Amino acid sequence: MRKNRRDNRLSPYEIETVERTLKGTEISFDVALQKFLADGERKALREFTLHYYQKECEDFRRYLVRFEKSLDLNLVVRKDIDDYIDDMKHERQLKVGTINTKLRAIRTLFNFLDDGKYIDNNPMRKYPLLKDRKANIETFNLTQLKKLLNSPDLRTFTGQRDYTYLLLLVETGLRLNEVAGVLVEDVKLSEGQIFVRNTKNHLHRYVPIQSKMKEQLSRYLKIRGTCETGHLFVTIDETRMTRNALQRLVAIHGKRAGIKGVRCSPHTLRHTFAKLSVMNGAGIFELQKILGHSSMEMVRVYVNLFSSEVSEKHKSFSPLKDLDI
Repeated sequence: MRKNRRDNRLSPYEIETVERTLKGTEISFDVALQKFLADGERKALREFTLHYYQKECEDFRRYLVRFEKSLDLNLVVRKDIDDYIDDMKHERQLKVGTINTKLRAIRTLFNFLDDGKYIDNNPMRKYPLLKDRKANIETFNLTQLKKLLNSPDLRTFTGQRDYTYLLLLVETGLRLNEVAGVLVEDVKLSEGQIFVRNTKNHLHRYVPIQSKMKEQLSRYLKIRGTCETGHLFVTIDETRMTRNALQRLVAIHGKRAGIKGVRCSPHTLRHTFAKLSVMNGAGIFELQKILGHSSMEMVRVYVNLFSSEVSEKHKSFSPLKDLDI
């Protein structure tokens, strides 16, 4: 019985693999990732950012191992990226946003290797992210916001701390990583400002706070007292509150307050700050400065979604205004 013979002609994928092998250049995944993270440390990337790169790049490594693909990144080709996406979409059923988050990480890794001449060809060069429909921006309504702020027990230290933390997010729209990095010395009560040092774009900024926030911060600082850590938010053991612990607090109080239909997270409070600021007349330049956005794109999204100006003007030019129906 005649056995099936393989096609003697090499596929484009196989030809590219052979050509790369013949060049004799090799960069193993683990060595490449180590060099990449070390470069990130030299560039003073945030610990959270480095963890993100490592986590998502290692996800790609596990994929390569699972499908018995080479861990020599000089042998990774565009089809491997295509197959990785197919696996995430159809087998793992990940959301488009999650897939794009992973693609951004490995794109940064391959761009680093390309710039450093560690690889001959960059499979992620000009590789497009998946198209994703813009999801509706979740925010708390005023009733939900009041319930959330009424959740902490103000007769306890942790209650005062949590209330101060929630109030600060509502007042300033700080990112989770930013508020986790606030030190006691960054609270400028006399100037009515918070110094934000742990920013996304490494550009420090001051955000304003008003009388209600200043009064609560003053109360909290008095009962917080002196601790070994300089971080503003501390545990009952007087150690700093971690980023993850602060993230969980919003969900804990959201559940305690019985809030449903909206994700209870620090980022939802950031969106809520933006919504209420726009509704109260904040301009795009002020909002951009306070939120710390490097471009106007997201600020314009907030204005388009939440500004009442268009709605008010529509009253004067509504096509139905003069129809006798």
